[in-house]
Amino acid sequence: MLEELKQAVCEANLELVRAGLVRQTFGNVSGVDRAAGALVIKPSGVGYRDLRPEHMVVVALETGAVLEGALRPSSDTPTHRALYRAWAEIGGIAHTHSPYATAWAQAGREIPPLGTTHADFFDGPVPCTRELSPAEIRDDYETSTGESIIRRLARLDPLRLPGALVLHHGPFAWGRTPVEAVHHAEALEFIARLAFDTYLINPRTPPMPDALLNKHFTRKHGPAAYYGQQ
Repeated sequence: MLEELKQAVCEANLELVRAGLVRQTFGNVSGVDRAAGALVIKPSGVGYRDLRPEHMVVVALETGAVLEGALRPSSDTPTHRALYRAWAEIGGIAHTHSPYATAWAQAGREIPPLGTTHADFFDGPVPCTRELSPAEIRDDYETSTGESIIRRLARLDPLRLPGALVLHHGPFAWGRTPVEAVHHAEALEFIARLAFDTYLINPRTPPMPDALLNKHFTRKHGPAAYYGQQ
């Protein structure tokens, strides 16, 4: 079932490698078919070199039950399920441990919008979640991780802030498709590195003006966008 989505999700996972966003078996990409009530995700602990579409695991969106696949789904599957169930507008999720974004997450620092590269993808700071309680970690860690992202983005548009940093963990990014989620994960890593380097040059660099942030975001996104081709 969902053969086209398996192919797309497999290819998106391999794109993480090509983009230099993962090492070893770190990271995962998923995609959702809302009509089928199911998501497709990378299997847990399987190396990218060996990854094939037939290895992808189909999981019920509501229950988390494995619907198809001989391998166990990613251990982060409950996090993906929580995000899909909260945000109907997203169709793909990418999780990495890319070094610069993960360093910001480990430091517990959101990434402020310092320049137009940031504003081309994020309409504001890249948010960072709060610390999970011992009970949240013990009882349902991966679901709690997803819920912490959802709470952090409460009353915010996930398509205008297509990624977040999970404290002590790393970045999650999302988009309308699995490919777009990887595209946003790559942008997030680049933004994280630019912000790190900027603060090395000038630790007192202020955030960019709101007018410039809004201009660069809206020229690429939304009904008034004019960047690129029709």
